[in-house]
Amino acid sequence: MSLMQEIRACPVARGTVGIWWLGQNGFIFKSAEGTLVSTDLYLTDACAGTGVDLGLNFCRQVPVLIPPEEVDVDLYTCTHNHPDHTDPETIERLRHKDTSQFIGPHPSCTVFAEKGVESGRIAPAWPSCEMEFRDVVIRGTFALPTDTTDLNHMGFVFQFGKGPLVYVTGDTDYSELLVSAAKYKPDLMITCINGGFNNLSHYEAAQLAAQIQPKAAIPCHYDMFRDNAVDPGQFRASLAMRAPEVRYVRLEHGKAFMFGL
Repeated sequence: MSLMQEIRACPVARGTVGIWWLGQNGFIFKSAEGTLVSTDLYLTDACAGTGVDLGLNFCRQVPVLIPPEEVDVDLYTCTHNHPDHTDPETIERLRHKDTSQFIGPHPSCTVFAEKGVESGRIAPAWPSCEMEFRDVVIRGTFALPTDTTDLNHMGFVFQFGKGPLVYVTGDTDYSELLVSAAKYKPDLMITCINGGFNNLSHYEAAQLAAQIQPKAAIPCHYDMFRDNAVDPGQFRASLAMRAPEVRYVRLEHGKAFMFGL
């Protein structure tokens, strides 16, 4: 059985969300009613040539756990238009464009359309927007762009029925405005920690967790590229110092993690 089939078949208890990490900022979430939501799926090696002129290695270090052709989700979301988040090769190779809703800021929506997604299946998103699909409510949150190549970054808070609220920061530099996500009272925070590329550092991510006060925090965006890597243990240590009441959780690629209230 493939990982995508395992995810489809996996039961999720009421009041719980199932989470599978596929690397970088790529996740699949499953609600108790079976709705599947993905965010920022990077399932190719599209970034391999990026940075070569600077001597940087952006070849993928994490195996492709679900080939793009096998992706079968109900909601396909992207936080911004960098190719490791809105991956044009992944989107082009999707077979299930007719069964999914595609959600993201306008530059991501442009990629969706260019890669063959029907206009009726594309829903633009932005900070403070709110939309509902089946038993999932999606709220857009503020994110501070990390460079001038895309000025339309955002994050998401996903609410899974009567289960947990999950805050995904997306790629973002630190700003006091990030704390605005606290108004949704997320139970779980998934955060980038690779400060060397102008994202939240492990210390800034811990500081944000202290301000937002989720029950638990998961680091991501540190594993995919050799020259964009960070030891997640640094986030664990920073979290212990800055927000000791927030539980540190480190996911394994492709392994189911059930998070309940």
